[in-house]
Amino acid sequence: MRNANCVIVLLLLATNTAWAQFTESDSPDSTGFVLERLGRIDAVINAEIASGKIPGAVALVARNGKIAYFKSFGFADIESQTPMQKDNMFRIASMTKAITSVGVMILYERGLFQLNDPVSKYIPEYADMRVVSEVDANGNVSATVPATAEIKIIDLLTHSSGISYPFYSTSLQKSYVDAGIIDGMTSKDITLAAQMRLLAAQPLLFEPGSEYSYGLSVDLLGYLIEVVSGKPLDQFFNEEIFTQLGMQDSYFYLPKAKFDRLVTLYAEVDEAGLIVSRGDESNIILDNPRYPVGNGQTYFSGGAGLSSTAYDYARFLQMLLNNGELDGSRILSRKSVELMQSARIDSDGDQIPDFGLGFEVINDLGKSGELGSIGSYSWGGAFLTDYWIDPSENLIAVFMSQVRPSQSDIRVKFNTMVYQALE
Repeated sequence: MRNANCVIVLLLLATNTAWAQFTESDSPDSTGFVLERLGRIDAVINAEIASGKIPGAVALVARNGKIAYFKSFGFADIESQTPMQKDNMFRIASMTKAITSVGVMILYERGLFQLNDPVSKYIPEYADMRVVSEVDANGNVSATVPATAEIKIIDLLTHSSGISYPFYSTSLQKSYVDAGIIDGMTSKDITLAAQMRLLAAQPLLFEPGSEYSYGLSVDLLGYLIEVVSGKPLDQFFNEEIFTQLGMQDSYFYLPKAKFDRLVTLYAEVDEAGLIVSRGDESNIILDNPRYPVGNGQTYFSGGAGLSSTAYDYARFLQMLLNNGELDGSRILSRKSVELMQSARIDSDGDQIPDFGLGFEVINDLGKSGELGSIGSYSWGGAFLTDYWIDPSENLIAVFMSQVRPSQSDIRVKFNTMVYQALE
C-alpha cells in the first residue's frame, strides 16, 4: 500500500503547474477555501494569546500560488504593547535546515559532489570516526570502537550520521558540553569551521547510516557548503537563494535598521504565564536571548541560525512547491525537489519520523493521526515556528510565534484549522 501511495503522490506532482506569481489573492475563496471556516484560524490563535501561552503570532497560508490568509495577532513585545506586524522578524531556528538542505542540492546539481560521497572527501577531519561503546556513571565516554562506515553527505541530510545535539540527553551529551560544542546559536566569537573541527573529534552515537538522531548534521552541511563553494554560508545563502527569491528579510545577523522588527523571545512559566527569556531557562538552546542581535555574529549555523519573516519564508516554500522555481528564478530542478521530499528514513512510533532530505514526510495519514495529505513535507523551529508544503493540495502554510520552552499546541491546531477550511 505504501508503494501505491508513493506512486499516487508522484503522479500528482507531475501534474502540478509551476505558478509564475506569488501574490495575495483578491478573493480568498477563489483559492479553494471556505471563508467562514478560514476565519476560524483567528479565534484559535487569539484564544492561545488570551490564555497567556503565546505573546502573538503571524500566520500565512497560500494555495495555487495565491496568498489566501496572511494575518498578525497579539504583540511583538508585551511590555511595550507593541502590536505584532506581518513583517516582524522571528528566530526560525531549525527551519534554517530546509534552506541549508536546498543549498546543498544547488551544489550537488552543479556536479561538485555526489550525495553518497563520504564527507571526509571534502572535510578530511571526518575520516576514521569512532562510535561510542561505553559511558561511565558520570556520563563520560569511557570506550569507543572504530566506525565501520564513513559518514555520507546523504546521512547528514537525513540525520542518520550519528551526530547529536548537546542539549539532547544522549551518551554523548557530556562529551559535547565538555568539548565546547554549541547547539547552533551563540554570542561567542567562534566560527563554523572551528566548531566543526571540534565536532569531528567527538565519537558518534552509532554507525553512520544505521539509525536516526536529530543533531548538528546540518551545521556540518553548512560547513560543507562553505568548503565546496569557497564562500561564507551567509554570502552563499544571500547570493544563491535569498536574492534570487526576493527574500529581503532573511539573515543570520540582522542589520541595525531592522532591530526593531525582531520579536521578543518569551519563556512559558507554568501558570505564571510568559516572561521575557533570560537565556537560562530549561532547554533554551541559546546563550543570548537577544540573538541574532548582540556579540559574536561570526557563527553561521546551517541548522538553526537564521531569522526571517513569514512572507520571506513562504516565498522559499512556494519555490519548493513549484518544483524548484519562483517568479522566473529556478533554484533547483524538479527531480531534486522530488528526491528531497521522498522519505529515506522510515518512522518508528513517535520518536523517529518518516524523513526525506531535509524534511519530515507524511507517508501514512493513519500514523500522523491529524488532518493532512500523503506526500506533505514539513518541519518546525525550536521557538514555536512551523511550516508545511502540501503538493497534492497545492498548498503551503507558515506559522510563527516566539516562545521556548512552551507547552502550547498551537502549531497542531493551526494545521487543523487550515485543512478544515478547504472546500
